[in-house]
Amino acid sequence: MCILWKKSLDILEKSINPIHVRTLLAPLQPHLGSDGLTLTADNGFAVSWISSRYQNAIEQAVRQVSDRDVPVRIVCAAHNGGNGKTGEAPKSDPLHASETTGPSSGAQLPGSTSANITGTAFGVNGQVERHVPQRARQHALPLPVPATATVPMNRTTGNQVGGGVSGTGSWRYSFKDFVVGPSNELAFSAARSICRQQLVTDQFYVCSAPGLGKTHLLQAIGQELSTNGGPKQGRVRLAYLSAEDFACRMVMALKQREMENFKAGFRDGVDILLLEDIHFLQGKEKTQEELLATVKSLRSLGKKVVFTSSFLPKEMPKLDSLLASQFCDGFMAIIDKPDFATRMRILENKARVLQVQVPHDVNELFANSVHSDIRLLENCLQNLVIKARLMNQRINQSLAMEVLKNYAPTTPKPDLEKITAFICRSYNLSNETLRTKSRKKENVLARNTIFYLARKHTELSLKNIGEAFNRKHSSVIKGITQVEREISQQSTVGRQVDRLVQTLESQTVGHASIH
Repeated sequence: MCILWKKSLDILEKSINPIHVRTLLAPLQPHLGSDGLTLTADNGFAVSWISSRYQNAIEQAVRQVSDRDVPVRIVCAAHNGGNGKTGEAPKSDPLHASETTGPSSGAQLPGSTSANITGTAFGVNGQVERHVPQRARQHALPLPVPATATVPMNRTTGNQVGGGVSGTGSWRYSFKDFVVGPSNELAFSAARSICRQQLVTDQFYVCSAPGLGKTHLLQAIGQELSTNGGPKQGRVRLAYLSAEDFACRMVMALKQREMENFKAGFRDGVDILLLEDIHFLQGKEKTQEELLATVKSLRSLGKKVVFTSSFLPKEMPKLDSLLASQFCDGFMAIIDKPDFATRMRILENKARVLQVQVPHDVNELFANSVHSDIRLLENCLQNLVIKARLMNQRINQSLAMEVLKNYAPTTPKPDLEKITAFICRSYNLSNETLRTKSRKKENVLARNTIFYLARKHTELSLKNIGEAFNRKHSSVIKGITQVEREISQQSTVGRQVDRLVQTLESQTVGHASIH
């Protein structure tokens, strides 16, 4: 891929829906010539769709990267004579990022992120294989296939499929770098068992608050099966994606009348479905019905499904009762907040990864300051290491305190009253306004931000949080989910909320007591 287009995609992910970037724009084949940048799509429908919606955004991104006006053309591969000069998709992979692929398809999904495994299949000795049935070749609509990775069982191929890089990317997380403690031991054991086919059920549900390791375990399952396979000879095909991505693909399939291919891709084309953040499906009745049918179909064939969520099924009132029952029909594990000893081992493990010696008192400082978010704990240490290297200083407690003030809250944690007062000041709103029925955008965002922070920093139940603002606990879940989505997509609203969160947390930082 040409550097200009690659950098443009990075910019586009921050200005438009990242899922659309991954599934619609990333598969375009770029060719930079004297007459400008030509982007080649598989078919005319894709050209029309992208041109009408994203032409201006693409031109602005390209202009920002190149610092000059570069003409951008979006063309159809079929109209380019198949000579490949304009970046046409290879004939061996005619369904580049198309959801029309039928059973056992290995069509590639370029430009995917950590929430998507590429569809490239790796066979014996790491040789690339593709499986695109003749029936699928007759269609070329710009729909993403369910991301699959086919690997030999009980054999290491030398390639890790996943991690969001097209072709030979690697998984970000594995079992060997997962620090086990009392809070996550059950979930860890179950995840290992499902890889070894030792779990008595073929369904596994992992629940935890953000930043406690559920994504790590889900990717570790994928990494284990992709690299080492399982105890039985044969081939395993993985599908790893977020629930939001599943919903997006289904909507596109419905619009393009390709639901049969969508169903076949997930029900016949994979052996293990790894689905992340299923709470995003709340209120999406049609998508819930399709997922329920997909899960039932997979399990009836002895295939496995693994889910992650920030909530238990019983905490999601807008979840179809049959789907909620299905989620409960398997093994369920909750990851709690890590204790002090586990937090210390997490920091020691991170220091080994960063190849640096960290004084024991510095680790104690961080472990005493950050209790409920492993990701934040690791980020504190990483930023400390970076700061020490940039300033050419030794790592010590004084430098650690400077980092802690910017990144990590310490006790006492902000309570609901403090959180509400902070958000009201930030949005120039009153407590009474937030408790009214007002649906003004600013009021809703402020309330949702309070819900998110209260869930993260207090021990209040969803019901109690909702009652404080005359809302049902279902409204609290919906608000938290919306904030999580905005932050994860790094939208304008997401960045704004993220800054508010960091500001609140930095204001609560004090001198942590040494354990």
